[in-house]
Amino acid sequence: MRGLLACLELYALVLTVLAAPSNLNSNPDQKATLDELVKKLTRRTENGIHLPLLRSELSSLSLSKRGKEGAIGLGNFMDIVYNVLITVGGTTVPVVLDTGSSDLWVISDACSTGCATGNLPTYPQASFNSTGVEAQLLYGDSQTGTHAFGLIGTDTASLAGLTLQNQYFAAINDTNTSVVDTGSAGIFGLGFPINSVLLNTIFSNEHAFLNGRSTEDSEESEPNHGFLGRLRVGTLHQDKNIVSRLFPKLSRLDFHKPTFPSVGGLLGSSNQGNSNHVARQSSTIVSDFLASYDKLGPLLTRLVSSNQLTQPLFAVTLQRDTVQIGGNVGMLSIGELPETVKNESLIWVPLRAYSNAEGGLPSPPGSNEVYPIAWEVFVDDVFLDGERLPRSQISSSDIKLSALVDTGNSLIRGPADLVDMIIKKLGDTFPCREAHSMAFSIGGKMFPVDPRDFTMQAFDNDVTRCTAKLVATDPPQVGGYLYSWSLGDPFLRSVLTAYHYGNLTHPSQDQPRMGFLSTVPSDAADQLQAAVDQAGTNGGNFPSSVELPQATAPSGTATNSDGVLRATATSFLSPSQSSSSSRTVSNGRFSLVVMVVVLAPAMMNVLGSTFFS
Repeated sequence: MRGLLACLELYALVLTVLAAPSNLNSNPDQKATLDELVKKLTRRTENGIHLPLLRSELSSLSLSKRGKEGAIGLGNFMDIVYNVLITVGGTTVPVVLDTGSSDLWVISDACSTGCATGNLPTYPQASFNSTGVEAQLLYGDSQTGTHAFGLIGTDTASLAGLTLQNQYFAAINDTNTSVVDTGSAGIFGLGFPINSVLLNTIFSNEHAFLNGRSTEDSEESEPNHGFLGRLRVGTLHQDKNIVSRLFPKLSRLDFHKPTFPSVGGLLGSSNQGNSNHVARQSSTIVSDFLASYDKLGPLLTRLVSSNQLTQPLFAVTLQRDTVQIGGNVGMLSIGELPETVKNESLIWVPLRAYSNAEGGLPSPPGSNEVYPIAWEVFVDDVFLDGERLPRSQISSSDIKLSALVDTGNSLIRGPADLVDMIIKKLGDTFPCREAHSMAFSIGGKMFPVDPRDFTMQAFDNDVTRCTAKLVATDPPQVGGYLYSWSLGDPFLRSVLTAYHYGNLTHPSQDQPRMGFLSTVPSDAADQLQAAVDQAGTNGGNFPSSVELPQATAPSGTATNSDGVLRATATSFLSPSQSSSSSRTVSNGRFSLVVMVVVLAPAMMNVLGSTFFS
């Protein structure tokens, strides 16, 4: 039997990380550490482990600050990141869940620049098995880059009881990302090994001749960036887009990889020095690189290769925490789909594979394998309010249209000329009651973005004017990433997405693929208008925090017709009603407010047990 566990289901229904000063904590008897929190909230069932995700908000864009800037009053909904608790070397920390990158890194207790976390746990260097190799992780875009610098090393890493010894990760001591501002202590990348900066760096350091230099030359040259290549992604057109003007810090919340891995060119090039190097590359070096996945690879793919999962996949649904709170239950399922969802309900499509000529890995000797680099899928067409958009004119027509699916992206990003066209059509702002929607045709099926997720309030205390969660990104180009669109959280709150790694070293034997299941209700436009009307009577602002569904919510709210768990209910508890169900967990600048959710009987049957013992 494959796997120690049939699946992991990580629920975001019960825990919210709110930006709150530590002096607002309750009495000491109510405080708990993150380790205690994990023990309390982790629940094993017959089919897996249930662990809450953490919903985290960017503290630096407070409501009062945004009001002064003319920005929206929606809480920090567009600044939300989704976290999971991971234990590294005995220390449990919340890390950002990111399908756009592949590496695990955590803030170390030796961090000296940009790492203030209050009493949020940091990784102790004392237990760190350092390689002495520097980690240089670059994020951002072609205009506003950010970084996370530190050392690469190993320690024991655990996710909900799934444990790996000698897991490579980066202990960060210098960063200018917004990770710590969200109450997070690092990033948990769920991408492919080829896109791992850490794997590429360690492997290239061990095979210094790949860069045409001796080990001694490598040590004397500039710091090693591994096989990172040339292209940054995620450009914000700050002079043209109201989203970028009002919220310039949004780009710092996009944690996908900003540079294209050049491993394919390095391994596949025949211009690497003497003939011995060329012969070795053609016969064994590619195989060596693939074999390194088991030792040097990212955490989740190592769990796959060590057969700790029933299937090599995970699935994601994200909960809506503003405009009209509810939608899908925020959940990460690892090892199989949620048990209420059938495989045949999803539209499954292959990932874009990059040939060696396009910068991808060369095929191993005696094979014709072609490998994906990221969770990137082909797109048939893109639509706005039912009208098909033309192809972008700023990239080559020879590049087939595709999109990156990225939980580390808080917006939808597309070609600059099309984004400009959309903004001109809609206006910088438009009436909030207008239900606009983008839709992406994938695998012959239309996947719309719920208008409640496409829209965001433009000004504080004024729910009459809204704008679109849409900005521009760098165009695709040969020698770099080939996707034109990056589908972030607005899209992901409108679908269930499944990510199947397949066979990591021989993809022809089990094709890497993604599955999509739309969860947008047919009356989404009416619900948006109802939410606008309700906000008009609530100070002119949409709600912006998770509220607890009543225990008497009808059983019909447990799942939609396709079996996707729903967070909606007929009514919600008021703050005064729910206060007795909250528990504050002290962690310095931020407090973890554990919401003890009372689930409807039908949902209890679906889950098999409660979260709490």
